[in-house]
Amino acid sequence: MANRIGDFFDSMPDREEALAGIADHIRRFWEPRMRRALLAALDEPDASGIEMSGIVREALVKHRDGLTPAAAAAV
Repeated sequence: MANRIGDFFDSMPDREEALAGIADHIRRFWEPRMRRALLAALDEPDASGIEMSGIVREALVKHRDGLTPAAAAAV
């Protein structure tokens, strides 16, 4: 799914705008659990079985702080 988002934004002439668009889409529309899994795949690409396109990987690295979900509050 992230690669499809990346494919859409990859056609933009402004690379920085494309990277920000990918990160913004993932931040706004993916639930925290999905974002955690995607970021974990970034850290250990062989362990997760998730293949990421170059533009998606670049967007995640550049915008990681904004994509990392807040820690869940202890109950």
